[in-house]
Amino acid sequence: MPPVSARLSPAMQVVTQAVRKAGRRLLRDFGEVENLQVSVKGPSDFVSTADLRAEQTLKEELSKARPGFAFLMEESGASGDESWEWRWVVDPLDGTTNFLHGIPHWAISVGIEKRIDADRTEIMAGVVYNPASDDLFWAEKGVGAFLNDRRLRVSGRREMKDAVFATGIPFAGVPRKAEFSSILHRIMPQVAGVRRFGAAALDLAWVAAGRYDGFWELGLNKWDIAAGLIMVKEAGGFATDTDGGDPYASGHVVAGNPILQPKLREVVAEGIAAVKARPAG
Repeated sequence: MPPVSARLSPAMQVVTQAVRKAGRRLLRDFGEVENLQVSVKGPSDFVSTADLRAEQTLKEELSKARPGFAFLMEESGASGDESWEWRWVVDPLDGTTNFLHGIPHWAISVGIEKRIDADRTEIMAGVVYNPASDDLFWAEKGVGAFLNDRRLRVSGRREMKDAVFATGIPFAGVPRKAEFSSILHRIMPQVAGVRRFGAAALDLAWVAAGRYDGFWELGLNKWDIAAGLIMVKEAGGFATDTDGGDPYASGHVVAGNPILQPKLREVVAEGIAAVKARPAG
């Protein structure tokens, strides 16, 4: 039987070639990270020449192969036909802070989004690629989720006390710090551990791979989660927002295996509710 990668759809072949090309340049920049020009967009929100070059490479490669697709990209925003049927959703460097500190935990994330009707879209496929480890996570609707050529499944753990969850900690000056503290206060006594590695796309890919039992974070952007959400789903997991709705629409994500995701969502919702119930001032 040929390797799974040999059976990629044409669109996914385009994406994997593009992320590998951008990844080679990012690896060179990673080796010269002390020489990169870096600016600050907001609190702990860095953008470097590496981000911008990677985004340009991805846009060029993806446009050549699929000129009719629109784009939603972290640095340059939305572009293309407003009535698009297909759209690339791209984070050229998820985990920029890790990258700039020489920590090899960062990734390129590309989702393929389809417009279903005037009110609905759906992520049909996604790739999360960590060039530093050469881990290529990918998923297609109805095909499954994979790490390189290995099929992925979410973890089989059933008890909160055995679980390791991942999250993102709000930066200084960013809202939701009180909610995060409230949620963490409730989760920590119930679980085996909580991890914060600083790249949401990889966090979701690791949930799909069973490395984490679940993940939660509030206020994420579409490019942070597009590829990761379909990965979790195709690996047999669930991903909702804190109310059980669509996380892609709200940016609030609670993901995990079928047993633990509802339990994690309940704790997250309790933490948020407790903050809202506090007296003003």
